[in-house]
Amino acid sequence: MTKKQKLYLILCGLFLTNAITAEIIGAKIFSLSETLGLNFDNFSFLGMDLGFSLSAGTLNWPIVFIVSDVINEYFGKKGVKFISYLTAALITFSFLVIYLAVYVKPAPFWLDVNAVDTQGNPININEGFKMIFRQGLGIIIGSITAFLLGQVLDALVFHHLRHVTKNKFIWLRATGSTIVSQIIDSFVVLFIAFYVFGNWNFGQVVQVGVNNYLYKFIVAILLTPLIYMAHYLIDAWLGKDESDDLIHEATHGK
Repeated sequence: MTKKQKLYLILCGLFLTNAITAEIIGAKIFSLSETLGLNFDNFSFLGMDLGFSLSAGTLNWPIVFIVSDVINEYFGKKGVKFISYLTAALITFSFLVIYLAVYVKPAPFWLDVNAVDTQGNPININEGFKMIFRQGLGIIIGSITAFLLGQVLDALVFHHLRHVTKNKFIWLRATGSTIVSQIIDSFVVLFIAFYVFGNWNFGQVVQVGVNNYLYKFIVAILLTPLIYMAHYLIDAWLGKDESDDLIHEATHGK
């Protein structure tokens, strides 16, 4: 296996792991302000009381877009599209396996040994398992739709900025493509999963969507140095000539 192949394999592994993990944990909505011990109860944006409620999937989703930008940098739109389509298929497979795990009958002893929580309160662990892992049809459709739209848009914007900047300003094409594509990703999945198929009102979709986008926007900027670090490490590992050849091929490939 060549270094080029190993590089693509490593990047795809990082991409796949973080994307599938984010989709699985994305159903949980958490309070960033309470997690950090801060009080943002009266903080508002465009008249909306934010409170910084976020999908748990935002915790590692910025990593997906960083790795996507690195793949785009060295393997072009074809490299990004391939791993994006493969990831969408594997996300679908993951949801099917989760459905199977939810609907198989629990062993009686498993229910007995987990009959109380850590505080001694009675629980039905099988029902808890279902509530946590049972992803509805809306979430599946919303997740895959948002993922593919976001990834395709990210790849297109990155490629366009690469030509406009003549392969300069890595921070601009990486951060710029992420900021644009995150708009789609932040709102589409919530709208389809929780408004069209769920019981959220439109205001709640907008509120959490804005929170998700603001978080991803800020994190994308803060993590920009990682793009340069990845670029440095990859150039050092591959060698300058092979690295430049990859970037040239990615820039001028279709």
